[in-house]
Amino acid sequence: MTQPKASATTRSSSDGPIVSAANVTKRFDPRSPLVLDGVDLSVEPGEFVAVLGASGCGKSTLLNILAGLDEATSGEVTAAPSALMFQESALLPWLTAARNVDLALRLRGADSAERRSRTQELLELVKLQDAADKRPHELSGGMRQRVALARALAQERDLLLMDEPFGALDAITRDLLHDELERVWRATGRTIVFVTHNVREAVRLGQRVIMMSSRPGRILREWNVADEDRATLPNKLTYHLREEIARHAGR
Repeated sequence: MTQPKASATTRSSSDGPIVSAANVTKRFDPRSPLVLDGVDLSVEPGEFVAVLGASGCGKSTLLNILAGLDEATSGEVTAAPSALMFQESALLPWLTAARNVDLALRLRGADSAERRSRTQELLELVKLQDAADKRPHELSGGMRQRVALARALAQERDLLLMDEPFGALDAITRDLLHDELERVWRATGRTIVFVTHNVREAVRLGQRVIMMSSRPGRILREWNVADEDRATLPNKLTYHLREEIARHAGR
């Protein structure tokens, strides 16, 4: 039986969730197993939501559907226009940090004066104003990700989708970038959906933590971080995540 295609629309500026996914399923071809199965997700403007799950559970697939890079097999998806950050910075190596940010502004039609001032503002926001003339190979991994964040913010999208953007960094650099990202989020009011398999990262950053099952990906449960004991919540999430991984492995 052929499943109905998903209805995907772009959210207007009216009130309501900035992301809404209802009963979303995904399989890559008719004979392949389900990747996502009945996913429901709602994100309000200004929220920081961490989506947590084991590797391969469909987190990135869900993010790609929200970004409009992929299409759900069935269900309904409504999301504001978004900027997307990946694990790799994907900076253009022949351009300086400033020129990488400037390119995003150019693509959205900003004039030269606006591009100059906005590039400077964004590099200052991520504390890289002194590295404006450096090319990516002259920057550390953490600095490259901060340039990528500035470039994403330059797109002036209300929604920022982040696919394990700090996963390749060492623990100390990752902790520093957690502080930077939280500061930028509070300064800009962006809505952020942040995919990770790192429990402590999810608790450190998210206002809500949403846990996905192993494939097919479903929403298992969610936690409002403000209502939990931050000291014990990582252990609670780790227990549930290990339980889910063991259940999947035992099939």
